[in-house]
Amino acid sequence: MDEIVVGLDIGTTKTCAVIGFENENKLIEIAGVGIAQSKGLKSGNIVNIDSTVSAIEKAAENAESMALQEVTSVYAGISGDHIQGQNSKGIVAITNKNRTITSYEVEKVIEAAQAVVIPVDREILHVLTTDFAVDGQWGIDDPIGMSGVRLEAEVHIVTGSSTSIQNVLKSISKAGYQCEDIVFNPLASAEAVLSKEEKELGVVLIDIGGGTTDIIMYLNGGVVFSSVLKVGGIHVTNDISEGLKCPVDSAEIIKKKYGCSVIDLVDPSEVIEVPSVGGRPPRNLFRQELTQIIEPRMTEIMDMVDHELTRSGKKERLRAGIVLTGGGSMIDGCVEVAEKIFNIPVKIGIPEDLAGLSGEVSTPQFSNGVGLLKYGIRRNKFKDNRRFKNKKVSFSSRLKKLLEDYL
Repeated sequence: MDEIVVGLDIGTTKTCAVIGFENENKLIEIAGVGIAQSKGLKSGNIVNIDSTVSAIEKAAENAESMALQEVTSVYAGISGDHIQGQNSKGIVAITNKNRTITSYEVEKVIEAAQAVVIPVDREILHVLTTDFAVDGQWGIDDPIGMSGVRLEAEVHIVTGSSTSIQNVLKSISKAGYQCEDIVFNPLASAEAVLSKEEKELGVVLIDIGGGTTDIIMYLNGGVVFSSVLKVGGIHVTNDISEGLKCPVDSAEIIKKKYGCSVIDLVDPSEVIEVPSVGGRPPRNLFRQELTQIIEPRMTEIMDMVDHELTRSGKKERLRAGIVLTGGGSMIDGCVEVAEKIFNIPVKIGIPEDLAGLSGEVSTPQFSNGVGLLKYGIRRNKFKDNRRFKNKKVSFSSRLKKLLEDYL
């Protein structure tokens, strides 16, 4: 069997472990899946280490039992409003005798592009190459071997709170696993649900999780914008709990079973049963009453995303439209609300090109877990792949990380 990799999605409402490998047909074979309820996070940030450790242990053990494999390390996702993305440019002169661009010049221009001030309480998660230019000509994917006198690079730098990153590492370590790398959630989800063509044409992935909504934009194959909103599916659940005066657990079940984001899509005569509290009997209400609670919140989330897309200054260049994923995108009518707000074609993204237990993960709520698995498999193909220890390390180690993201 090929090398086993584990993707660990530590979410606000659920923790998911996905075990798999690349088979002889170059497909990702899903060998095991485990899920556990999360109670140690708030809006993507760990607030209780012990609860988070317990969820990781349970999810990983369930996945190991299904896969009949014992694992020792994971690729973990991270989100939260502490995550920030920024674009930067670098420029270097081509000074070698033949004026030919080599890997050395590529290293130097990426080094120059990431020479931005990073606060001492933050760490670099990713430096993602967006574009290269030779003598002012942009749109070059690989400048190595080309001739010129000036090489430029655009990069997208993703940073996160050192404390939040260390809490993720600590939780994984206490659960008995080693963290190979920490990956920004929507970057991982994009591995699972976006095609190379979509990234080239221009696309936005909106990953609606339990406590956050993560945004990542691709143009010409590279990341040009990213953002995290402190709102997600748990806010819809809380609205239902408050509006219908029912327990949060019951509200979550009601949301998944009967939830809809557009009142016009619901039959006015349809009736649903709502559990009560304190031993009282369940009560009936029209499904449209539930939709009247959900629709404003989903509209608000999409409005907030639209504000971020407008802030990027690149919304009009999204020829491949918008892809929604994550558990929060599974509410009926989510696409219709998004298309009304964005005025751009929208679709739901699910993990594809899978084998083995693919049916277990072919829904939007597993996009991040599968994406982390794919990310890890791709990284393991490079001989210089290193285990994630501390992003705040020597300059030479940071540069190696940059080259990994470039490759």
